This record gives sequence, C-alpha cells and structure tokens, in this order.
Amino acid sequence: MADPAPMFPFEPRLVRQRKRRARTGFADAAFLHQRSAADLADRLEAIPRRFERILALGGGGLFSNELSKRPELRARIGGVIEADLASGAVQLDPEQLPFAAGAFDLIVSPLALHWVNDLPGALIQMRLALRPDGLLLASLFGGETLKELRLSLIEAESEVTGGAGLRVAPFAELQDLAHLLQRAGFALPAADRDVVTVRYREPMRLLADLRAMGETAALRARSPRGLSRRILARAFDIYRQRFSDAEGRAMATFEILTLTGWGPHESQQKPLRRGSAKARLADALNTKEQSSGEKAGG
Repeated sequence: MADPAPMFPFEPRLVRQRKRRARTGFADAAFLHQRSAADLADRLEAIPRRFERILALGGGGLFSNELSKRPELRARIGGVIEADLASGAVQLDPEQLPFAAGAFDLIVSPLALHWVNDLPGALIQMRLALRPDGLLLASLFGGETLKELRLSLIEAESEVTGGAGLRVAPFAELQDLAHLLQRAGFALPAADRDVVTVRYREPMRLLADLRAMGETAALRARSPRGLSRRILARAFDIYRQRFSDAEGRAMATFEILTLTGWGPHESQQKPLRRGSAKARLADALNTKEQSSGEKAGG
C-alpha cells in the first residue's frame, strides 16, 4: 500500500494537541492571527451589505473581538458562531463541517486552513454551507512561511547526521488557491498575499512563539530522530549567520494568503459568452486586424 503521507501531510491528532496546549498563552503570542482577523474585518467593511448568520472558523475568538472594536461593522453582522479545533462555542474539524447546506451568509477563517489535509474538500464543504451569494473570507499561511527556519534546520541536520527530515510544515502556494476555489464551486474567486517579516533577538524566541500560537509542525511523516541539542545549536548558528538584519536580529518570514469566494447566484456578474463582444479588440487598440495566416508587417 502506498504511503499516504505525501497526500495527507498532517496528523490531525497532533494538530489538535498543539492547539489545545497553546490555549493559555495564545492571546499573548497570536499577533499574526490578530493581524489576519483585522484584515478580514477591513475587507468586510468595504462590502456594503448585512450578513445575518456568520461562522468564524478558527482564530480562537479573535474575529468576534475584532468586531467589538468596530461598532459600525458590528451593526451589519448578525449572530456569530465561533468554531475551532480547541476552543470556541463549537469545537470541530474544518474537514468535517456538521452544518446544513446554506446555513451561513458569511464564513470567515483567520489562519486555520493551512493545517487541513484535504483543502479542496474543506473548501467544497464551506461552499455548501454558504447560502447563494454568501461570502467566504479565509486566510492561511503560504509557502514562503518560515523559509529561513526550514533551510537552517535542513542544513544543520544534514551536517550533523548526513541526512535531513521534514521539520517545517509545507504550505500552499498562491497560484494554486484561486484555482482550488474555482474547483470547489465558488464564484468570483480571488487570492492575494501579504508578506510579514518578524524580527527576533534570538531564533529560540521564534520557536517559543510558534509553540504559544499552536503552530509547530504536526507532520504525519515525522523523522524518527528528535532534534538534538547539537542540531538545534548548529541550526541557530546558521540562522544568525544567514538570516539576520543589520542589527543582528533573526528575521522570520510569514506569508499570509487570503481567499475570497462567493456562493454562486444568478445576480452575480458573469463573463460574456464567447463571440458575444460588441466591439472589436483591434478598434480598441487602434491597430489593423490581421488574419492568423498573415505575418505581422507583411
């Protein structure tokens, strides 16, 4: 039987364990999650409509906290269900949503979906849980996230042991996400990115923040060798040498990808049918139209 690890890289039991252990210190370390919740709220403020039934998936209550700071936006938001792996009114797995079709007008998910094994399947479930013309706003970490830590650990472990295992989780790439939204049946799909560089006095502080956020790797295919002190010490040396700023602080990259998609509805803008354009492109460009058999300038 083929190894399922490449297709399903994460161990759900470990993801839940990491999140539950992080509950007590999450609020103090979740500056990226707070940034994401604020960004999703900013995007909602630009949409002049009311949303009655809202699911906040992940984020440990940060989206509701953000709404409380924005009374004008809160007035356009109805009831919010906070759902998370480890906290919230409802504890659930994003890959197994228990909600009826069309249950929500809005689903927001600040930095939760990057731990999902079957992201296409989870997006399909979210689209089904939205009513027609309902909105999904979700953010997740992208492929550039923790690239400095990933490279430092690989190089250090290779030097010390002669080989290296996967130590930092793989994340989705921007170019894939709009396509995944389209495959999941969303209308008007879009994806964009925000790159955040965080600076630490020491690389160890980065690891401490990741633990406090519940964002340490929960990989199914884990190396049987633990990270020894020798490997970590060498990794931190490499980190300081290669990824420090002019003041000697260790730099850590976090790429935050944001997805936007709508539940399909007949009122939404649709692309024109092929051949239905009322103006010629050549006229718009003020140039001569050529047949496919002519050479340019011939």
